[in-house]
Amino acid sequence: MCDGDLAQSDVMNLTQRRRLRMEASSQDASVTPLELFFDLVFVFGLTQVTSLMADDLTVSGLIRGLLVLGLLWWSWTGYAWLANVVRADEGAARIAMLAAMAAMFVLALSIPEAFNDEPGGLNGPMVVGVCYFAFRALHLVLFWIIAGDDEGLRRQLVRFTPSVIGGTALLLVASGLEGSAKTVLWSVALLVDYGGTLLAGASGWRLRSARHFAERHGLIVIVALGESIVAVGVGVAGLAISWPIVVAAVVGLALAAGMWWMYFDITSLVAERALADELDGDRPRLARDAYSFLHLPLITGVVLLALGMKKLLENVGDTEHHDLADPLTGIGLYALYGGVSLYLVSHAAFKLRATHILSVQRLVAAAMVLALLPLGAQLPALGALVVLTAVVVGLVAFEAIRFAEDRERIRHEGMPRDSVQAVEQS
Repeated sequence: MCDGDLAQSDVMNLTQRRRLRMEASSQDASVTPLELFFDLVFVFGLTQVTSLMADDLTVSGLIRGLLVLGLLWWSWTGYAWLANVVRADEGAARIAMLAAMAAMFVLALSIPEAFNDEPGGLNGPMVVGVCYFAFRALHLVLFWIIAGDDEGLRRQLVRFTPSVIGGTALLLVASGLEGSAKTVLWSVALLVDYGGTLLAGASGWRLRSARHFAERHGLIVIVALGESIVAVGVGVAGLAISWPIVVAAVVGLALAAGMWWMYFDITSLVAERALADELDGDRPRLARDAYSFLHLPLITGVVLLALGMKKLLENVGDTEHHDLADPLTGIGLYALYGGVSLYLVSHAAFKLRATHILSVQRLVAAAMVLALLPLGAQLPALGALVVLTAVVVGLVAFEAIRFAEDRERIRHEGMPRDSVQAVEQS
């Protein structure tokens, strides 16, 4: 552990002086039930983002939905770092987590009005901005208290603060604008928030448990994939069950299962071990790049998939307005195929940053998905889904057969870092 790391005794002394009781996380910590409870609010936020884009199925609507997703992600990931330093379910940290949940829940409730305020009631865009500010300010203050006498962490927080203030201030200003000006300022606000964090470096951040951090992000991937399954159910809500719906639902589930397999069969294990083996001074930078930054496009890909599945199931199940021979067109098709392609590229980038291994086969599959877009636009909607699922399942089968021995060793025998460098599978 590096000199700046918070030892448990340091945290206890700090909290006694401040009459706040918090418990330091251990190196083998795992995700607490309170963090899972916290993630339920994030799940609701994801469903709201999907609905926001589905209600405005245009390029502008898609961009706005992705901006809201970026806001939610940056809100969530800050507390993943916080709960890695102190236990989320003990003392003052528990109260702070519950308060942050309340702010995120109200923010999620306001997502339908994030850009267009409805008549009556509170100003929706302003509520989003205020909740985001409260969420980030609580995170910053609690981290400052936890830092105690850790000068390295305090210096990092000082470098981090301008991006928090700048991003939230721009978001509040954007709430008073209309149309494209609001969208542009939202983009600038997120650029300030994300860019400021990147420019501030990572040397002062503390990451006590690689296991906890990797597990935390793995669970949020499951949450996102689960939301894509929920989108299937929402897409056929109110429609009579039929064979086309059954087939589309099963094929869609196979697609989600293939995406789950790609992340959790090998990649998550290898990445966690690489993070654990990283030198203490370099570990926060790797965690920031591979998890905080590169998991955003990965989650974005899943959300786009959910949007595409929602529109596809509406087409397949609504026989009054659609024929089974009708193709899935426009934003729905682009979201479906583009989401899977983005997921594959993000996977390759995540693995490359974490383990320095390039998954060429996943990049090839991502390019193949995009190349099949014109074909998908000509096929019936269900046929387009079958083709896409065949690519993903085919990739999973290829990797499982091609790298069977390495896969068996990694999953059941463990794997030292030297071996990680030699493995060419996910």
